[in-house]
Amino acid sequence: MDKIKIARMIDISSVKAETTIQDVQSIADMAKEFRFICAFTMPCVTGYLVEQLRDENDVMTGGVVGFPSGADLTKIKVACAAELVMAGVDELDMVIQVGALKSGFYDFVCDDIRAVVDAAKGLPVKCIIEASYLSDDEIKRASELVVEAGAAFVKTGTGWGPKPTTIETIKIIKETIGDAAQIKAAGGISGLDTVLEMHALGVSRFGLGAKNAQTIMKEAEQRELHHRL
Repeated sequence: MDKIKIARMIDISSVKAETTIQDVQSIADMAKEFRFICAFTMPCVTGYLVEQLRDENDVMTGGVVGFPSGADLTKIKVACAAELVMAGVDELDMVIQVGALKSGFYDFVCDDIRAVVDAAKGLPVKCIIEASYLSDDEIKRASELVVEAGAAFVKTGTGWGPKPTTIETIKIIKETIGDAAQIKAAGGISGLDTVLEMHALGVSRFGLGAKNAQTIMKEAEQRELHHRL
């Protein structure tokens, strides 16, 4: 797989509490340089990111909803989603109600997701299940609820969780949902080999911070050069 195809699977992000406007500008510049498929930042500066990428026809801007805990009231998630849609985003990544899932309130979790999907007005919604907090059975149930609610992707994590996304988690999700939704791996993803292995297992998108994204692209460029030689 060449570096262009790899870049077209990467959502670059700057979604930490300490994200500055300079960080947002940096990921916009990196998205333009490497042609990453989408860029994400925190809601309060997403409008700025939209403006920076407005003329880049093949680079999308994404917005985050209920980030990072997922514990906002559903009506707040809906309001956030609506604001981000009006701001011009192309996709939404929302955090599910993790605590409700672990409590067994499955209808509530599903309704929460569906409300955001409806508010997205047809834009793809990626549902962050925060797998590092879940048992294998909970990962399966969360993935099923994401599909049931009509979301486009099951996303593994926010990057704020206690553990990185694992190969085993990807296998569980893929075995559970098949082709009913796509999979986005995020949270501690590092190294080109990991990206390629997860892609082979069914991952179509990767959520990476700026540093990891840049490292992976440099690794891809080096391998391309080596193969040509």
